[in-house]
Amino acid sequence: MATSRKRALRQLWLNIHLWIGIGLAILLIPISISGGLLVFHDEFDALLNPHRYAVSGPQMALTPSDYLARAKAAVADAPDDVRPTALRLPAEPGSPVQVQARGQTVAPGERPRFVTVFLDPPTGRVLDVMEFRKSLFGFLHVFHENLTIPQYSGRQIVGWAGVGMLILSLTGIYLWWPRGGFLRGLRWSRSTRFTYNLHHMAGFWISIPLAIVSLTGIYLSFPQTARDMMASVAEMSPRAPRAGFGPVMPNPALTVDKVLEIAGAHETGAAARAVFLPAAARGERGPPPSWRVQMERDGTPLTVTIGDRDGRARTQPPPQSGDTAARWIRWIHEGSNSGPVWKALVFATGVLPTVFAITGTIMWLRRRAVRRGTRTAVAETQLRPAE
Repeated sequence: MATSRKRALRQLWLNIHLWIGIGLAILLIPISISGGLLVFHDEFDALLNPHRYAVSGPQMALTPSDYLARAKAAVADAPDDVRPTALRLPAEPGSPVQVQARGQTVAPGERPRFVTVFLDPPTGRVLDVMEFRKSLFGFLHVFHENLTIPQYSGRQIVGWAGVGMLILSLTGIYLWWPRGGFLRGLRWSRSTRFTYNLHHMAGFWISIPLAIVSLTGIYLSFPQTARDMMASVAEMSPRAPRAGFGPVMPNPALTVDKVLEIAGAHETGAAARAVFLPAAARGERGPPPSWRVQMERDGTPLTVTIGDRDGRARTQPPPQSGDTAARWIRWIHEGSNSGPVWKALVFATGVLPTVFAITGTIMWLRRRAVRRGTRTAVAETQLRPAE
């Protein structure tokens, strides 16, 4: 009786595993592959577009204002008034200076253009001008996040696909577990079929990382619900009002050079990583325009805001425990800031689901063929006249 109950339970989980895998394969495969490629975004981008990173040296020989001015000149002919919004300093020696810019005149119902200008640190020479949404990795980012259909709940669809992937990971562990004990399951030759062994062995070793990546992806796909859940167990900073895509302040009182000087004096020993230009004030009741400087000291990120009118610097409060946990969830899902081993595992979770879909489909088709052959043989036996 117990054996038949276990057999029925296994068949139930097998059917769930099978139909979720087949039913969502057309969605899970591109989501997984796009996520896997994004893990090595910088490396692949440098490989496909080497001119963007062909710097002549590591030293920044110009002032920050010079880089902004050259980037502004590079996009001056854009019809939608593209203006610089942020200056990103090289993250490591040999990286280019990057200036992010955004179109200011946007037609109703459309989104602004986002442009990145790559500059050579020693000379300020423009290496490339890249429009984010028209680039390969820009498309992959948008697709992985919301299938390029945010207006049709694309983000939520991706989240529910993550639920399906999580179920596949957990049911896969159950179905992998051998009757003869754990160590027996680690053998490659559990079957004479290569596809069967590959599906089970690769599935077992990647199942836990795949479940973790799926779970963190679900968290990111439902941000409001996830934030409420996190806030119920850990302190989180109050959510700041969304700034939207307001126009960049055309003539700020401070220069980016002065802003970096103030930030450096305010946070001694911290290195500036990026400067965000102030947005134009929205009426008398809106917050005064301010610059935002992202800094880092001994691996700890800092954010300093500087009022454009008074030049007063303020360091934003350190993140609460819930904010830190939420940041780690994103890092875990993206494979960033977690070391090369986890980065490679996250890449594998993006590539292997395609292998599982192919091998799983082959196994299913073979099983159907065997069952069809068995039914045919039984029918022929029943129809055969007795001797």
